[in-house]
Amino acid sequence: MTATLTAEATGETVAEAKAKALQELERSAASIDPETVEYQVVSEGKRGLLGVGYAPARVVASAAGIARTTAPPRDDESDTAAHVRELLENVTSAIGVDCTVEIEEHEGVIVGRCDGDDLGLLIGRHGQTIDAIQLLANAIAGHEGEARTEIVIDAAGYRDRRRQTLEATALRAADDVIRTGTTVSLEAMSAAERKVVHERLKDVDGVLTGSEGVEPYRYVIVEPA
Repeated sequence: MTATLTAEATGETVAEAKAKALQELERSAASIDPETVEYQVVSEGKRGLLGVGYAPARVVASAAGIARTTAPPRDDESDTAAHVRELLENVTSAIGVDCTVEIEEHEGVIVGRCDGDDLGLLIGRHGQTIDAIQLLANAIAGHEGEARTEIVIDAAGYRDRRRQTLEATALRAADDVIRTGTTVSLEAMSAAERKVVHERLKDVDGVLTGSEGVEPYRYVIVEPA
């Protein structure tokens, strides 16, 4: 299977921007022949006067016909786990995140963990990026006939921190409902996060939980029992 890889880079000159873009391509596929790379000059840049009005040169480089192979599963990994590893390695490489990928398999669950110094870009605002990657991984697992396998994607312990935050929010909402007797609506959450809230409050006396709204704006309500 082949694909076209692209990379965008900036520099003080067009030549510098081209060199940086080529380096980005070579990080994604070491087999790239520099002679086959095509460049699109988005902007030739502007030097400015004493630094005022400076704009960097911007170039997009592309290399077509790059062979993409699926990494074979490790001896201790299932095919699905190997595909999760490959997905994470491809995504983190594409967005320029330097991290290590570890895969853990438990009964019915595969956890892909990314560890590194700065994974904010991978996690995204309110976890939107990592949630999207997790959704994609689960879609792939379902397509491969592994619908009963839950895929969890984590980065730098984000999932545990987020779970603690959600549980604390759920308990505060329950306290408000019990104290005031009125229904409390929480912020919009993913299905996985709503499940955390439901599970945390299912044994709390005096409150019931439900979900309302339409994805991706569906949210949990906590109401008097």
